[in-house]
Amino acid sequence: MSQYYNSKRKAEWNYGGPKWKLSRSKLELFIDCPKCFYLDNKLGTKRPPGYPFNINSAIDYLLKKEFDIHRARGESHPLIEKYGVDASPVHHEKLDIWRENFVGVEYIHPETGMTISGAIDDLWINSKDKYIVVDYKATAINDKIETLDKDHHEGYKRQMEIYQWLLRNNGLDVSNTGYFVYANGKKDAKAFDGKLEFDVTLIAYEGNDNWVEKAIKDAHKCLEGDSIPEASEDCDFCAYREAVKELEK
Repeated sequence: MSQYYNSKRKAEWNYGGPKWKLSRSKLELFIDCPKCFYLDNKLGTKRPPGYPFNINSAIDYLLKKEFDIHRARGESHPLIEKYGVDASPVHHEKLDIWRENFVGVEYIHPETGMTISGAIDDLWINSKDKYIVVDYKATAINDKIETLDKDHHEGYKRQMEIYQWLLRNNGLDVSNTGYFVYANGKKDAKAFDGKLEFDVTLIAYEGNDNWVEKAIKDAHKCLEGDSIPEASEDCDFCAYREAVKELEK
């Protein structure tokens, strides 16, 4: 078996186990395909993961270091000033925890008893003392990134809104406006020369987390069910499984 994929999860990490949480990515999986969500979290059979984008992780890490320098100095950041945004990186005693993968911002949902969690990239604050959720993204495409109008951007928007919802439920006064720091690798250089340069843009997004509560309740209802739900029509994983079944008949 591949070192990168083990289809079975230990029972303690399944729904009902002591280590299970409804993370932001799990909730996104439920929205993407209830069947895959149920197979993964209730029955412990995971989708094959995507290959890790280590360069994206490196960019994420370096952006955090860069913004933390300005946070420590108590000043804004040149990118924030360039776009004329009323904000600066903010100190918060829980920021390091909230950024940590597999920990993040947590909230016990009172109606379902589930722990909802998600790890943020950054937190800013404006002159009205409203906290601002910031998410880092990286890619390398020819077009300049100024808007969030692609299909996969819908997931980015939901990600932002879940973070806003989590922080509000941790007692923070959170602005509806969040920001994506988007790094786009430049392909027009004459040569590589051992370095890759990026255009970095700041994209504002007006979030609306009204859908989150219902999605959590629906996910809980799905997990409490005794039968595997129907697959989403556009789930490639489920389509592949069905195609293989046909071939094996």
